[in-house]
Amino acid sequence: MFSIVFRVWQLVYRFVHHGTILDCEEADWDFTMNVNVRSMYLMCKAFLPKMLEKKSGNIINMASVASSIKGVVNRCVYSTSKAAVIGLTKSIAADYIEKGIRCNCVCPGTVDTPSLRARIQAQPDPEQAYKDFMARQKTGRMCTAEEVAHLCVYLASDESAYVTGTEHIIDGGWRL
Repeated sequence: MFSIVFRVWQLVYRFVHHGTILDCEEADWDFTMNVNVRSMYLMCKAFLPKMLEKKSGNIINMASVASSIKGVVNRCVYSTSKAAVIGLTKSIAADYIEKGIRCNCVCPGTVDTPSLRARIQAQPDPEQAYKDFMARQKTGRMCTAEEVAHLCVYLASDESAYVTGTEHIIDGGWRL
């Protein structure tokens, strides 16, 4: 299960629009909302009927600390989409808690992934971009994708049977 969670998470985490609301074209907005929110809406809507039939289910959505949790410079559309994921998660949890369905979301901070490394290398000064990312890491390192996957495995397990409607922050204290 760990490897499946890890691969899905890597795919979802690849798209991050850089800029303010004034830098965001409608196509950027639509693309980001489709990738980060609509995809989760469609997946939840597709699987909920079977979960309801079984009176059991567990949904784990991927949000971000860059959302309603923390404002981040030049992440307007991304943060807005991830805040919507938190709202979607809480709504599903509230609507279906009495029907045996749990719904939570994971909110990572900066995660060291090939996608992040590629975005850093695409900057005019990759060395400075890396230093800027590291400067905001209060623990002195970035989160690993494996650490995020371990949290997802916990949320998918019976050990978290009493957990629903929550955002699970894994950011090394970045939001503080």
